[in-house]
Amino acid sequence: MTLAGLANRAVLSWGWKRRGIAFASGAVSALAMAPFNLWPVLAVTFPVLVWLLDGSGAGRRGLAAAFGAGWWFGFGYFVAGLYWIGMALFVEADKFAWLLPFAVLGIPAGLALFTGFGALIARAMWTTGPLRILAFAAGLGISEWLRGTILTGFPWNSFGYALTGMLPFAQAASLVGLWGLTLLSLAIFASPATIADARDRTQHRWLPLILSALALFLLGAYGWHRLSNNEVADVEGVRLRLMQPNISQNLKWQPEQRPAVMRRYLTLSDQATAPNRQGVKDVTHLIWPESAFPFFLDREPQALAQIGELLPPGVSLITGAIRLDAPLPGSQQPRVFNSIRVLNDNGSIIATYDKLYLVPFGEFLPFQTLLESIGLKQLTRVRGGFTAAARRQALNIPGLPPAAPLICYEAIYPGYVLPEGPRPRWILNLTNDAWFGITPGPHQHFAQARLRAIEEGLPLVRVANNGISAIVDPLGRIVRYLPLGSDGLIDGALPQPLGETLYAKHRNGPALLLTLFFTIGALIGRRRMPARRA
Repeated sequence: MTLAGLANRAVLSWGWKRRGIAFASGAVSALAMAPFNLWPVLAVTFPVLVWLLDGSGAGRRGLAAAFGAGWWFGFGYFVAGLYWIGMALFVEADKFAWLLPFAVLGIPAGLALFTGFGALIARAMWTTGPLRILAFAAGLGISEWLRGTILTGFPWNSFGYALTGMLPFAQAASLVGLWGLTLLSLAIFASPATIADARDRTQHRWLPLILSALALFLLGAYGWHRLSNNEVADVEGVRLRLMQPNISQNLKWQPEQRPAVMRRYLTLSDQATAPNRQGVKDVTHLIWPESAFPFFLDREPQALAQIGELLPPGVSLITGAIRLDAPLPGSQQPRVFNSIRVLNDNGSIIATYDKLYLVPFGEFLPFQTLLESIGLKQLTRVRGGFTAAARRQALNIPGLPPAAPLICYEAIYPGYVLPEGPRPRWILNLTNDAWFGITPGPHQHFAQARLRAIEEGLPLVRVANNGISAIVDPLGRIVRYLPLGSDGLIDGALPQPLGETLYAKHRNGPALLLTLFFTIGALIGRRRMPARRA
């Protein structure tokens, strides 16, 4: 069958056949994300969605059909790309397994509303011929930005990440950020749709594909030039040790496991990584992952004393730890924070950062009091939920330049990883992805944190309980790495930052200009469209 024949089948499909085509195309699109990074599949699946929008018809019914096609595409995409969220419910299956349908199907169904809305916007600007690709990119690009923003946002696996699997392409994030990459991905990979257009009705049907190939070439050339012409030195006098303990999540929070967990951290942290190494004596800073302790660290003098015994003079420990604080006036409920604590060599806590962006249903419940009153709890089972910090702040650690601290999925928000004030010199990301096992989830999380380094021109130090832990330079190059599902240590230097990137200076300005350009181009095409084709 010819490409035009396949396009006609998609255009003329209806009912469950149409929904099935959209769902399958969306599901296959998830292969473009980490760990697979098969980004060329979007050059097949995006054209299918374009053809489905071609067949949506005019008027209100056409808009409704476009929304439906977009929703089913998004539903397939998010089911295939986010199914691993359900793994967290098996950590305490007796209490949370009943929520599995909500996690595996309900969350994708809700997120697909944005994809449906994007398809509706695109259809409202739809035209015939090549310029409808601009309508497609603008509509879906706007909805992806909304998905990453509304109600604190969830920009996980935005389509722009398809261009980050190859490091040269990812360098464009230093110019336009994730949202600019998303617009470019939508336009580039949807462009093959026009090849199937009828020759007698569409002029220049090969032009979008030619321009897209040129755009990919220019992105690759820019990335290659940036990678080849930026030498990254190390911060003098800094020797980091990252500890990845790989402790099972279903053991970590059991009270009887507290001594074993602490013993594991202390023993692994002091291991020698080579015959000529002396363990923690060879480093200046030791870093442990998020929520490292199954207890409140500052209320366990014995644990503080053990850390003091571990650390040689002048060595600091940076670790994740939950923190208990006094209740607010008028309340009797103590506040619990997910925090990063810095300890000196006598076991004293000398600096703290509290998490700002909390995970819904993981660290807090929407309408917390109401839902707790009917017996529901978030996965961490902290009564009252975690408390969010008032603002993002830098973390000042002796012997290190100022850091931008990020706990867990705070690293997924483009443009919101740096504190106010002077620009930090590096990004510190502590996380615990053990909830999700050996699935694509931790790989996707790492890919997103890595892109923040490229956007901001800052090195990234990431420490995870079960991986992926790494030192990443400000160009996104992995300097040191521990894979998912392993335990071990990384000894390495801290890379120097680059100068402020275009994206860091102007944030979403370049992406906004791209959106306006695509929108104006689509509207010009619609205005010129003959009435008989409208």
